[in-house]
Amino acid sequence: MTQNRETYNNFRIAVSTEYENLFSHFYFAENQTNERITNTLLPSYQTILIFNFGTKALLYSEQNIQMEIDKCLVLGTIRKAFEYSLPPQSKILVANFKDDAFYRFFGNISLTKHSPINPDKLLRENCFTSLWYELHRMDNVEEQVNYILEFCKPYLQQRDKITEQLIKFKDQSLNPIKAIASHNNQTERTIQLKQKIHFGYSVKEINRYKRFLRAVEYIESIDSKVSKEDWFTIINDCGYYDQSQLINDFKHYLNLSPTKYLKYQQDICNPLN
Repeated sequence: MTQNRETYNNFRIAVSTEYENLFSHFYFAENQTNERITNTLLPSYQTILIFNFGTKALLYSEQNIQMEIDKCLVLGTIRKAFEYSLPPQSKILVANFKDDAFYRFFGNISLTKHSPINPDKLLRENCFTSLWYELHRMDNVEEQVNYILEFCKPYLQQRDKITEQLIKFKDQSLNPIKAIASHNNQTERTIQLKQKIHFGYSVKEINRYKRFLRAVEYIESIDSKVSKEDWFTIINDCGYYDQSQLINDFKHYLNLSPTKYLKYQQDICNPLN
């Protein structure tokens, strides 16, 4: 479907340094065309908070079950690509939580059992519905983002010291779980559980995703004609054993082969770009 970009607006909104350890960015999109616009969102291994204004936006599950976004919705951790649609006159604003930020706001809540969910059910209050009404009265997106950031402050917990160490760990020659467990005189199992609870995923999961993301970034940097040498470079530079492992990752995250992703990448939204 051809999109009329003059009446379909979408863009990222950066956050100030004060909030950059909580949100990677905000995303805004509105559809003022006469057609429904459907996009595919790449996995980001982030949890997102979606505010919907206007016509209800739609999400599609892996089983192609359609879900409506009413006022606000929490979705995460996003491990696989999914489709979403913006009908005519719909408008969304999306907050992308970073690292342990969701845990710091909502505590020890497993989204795998509840996703997607109205965030008021996580807090057992109607504060996000009240927030939505305040945001709905604002015409300026930047004003909405600033209001959300101020709104979040009272709910924010201090970051755990071991979580801080996991975030800042950069030595690729060492296993972060083993190194941090040893440094803190803790068992590896204790650190693994903290990683899983505070981030929503394991170190093994995020390392596989980062490898896949490096391959995506390489593909996006080249034109539509890929030589055998290019595929060999992707496999070698991104840490894959062979072509089969590369294909398995793309099918796992996108349900597409690398060559099909190359063909259709203009129709897929990368939330980290």
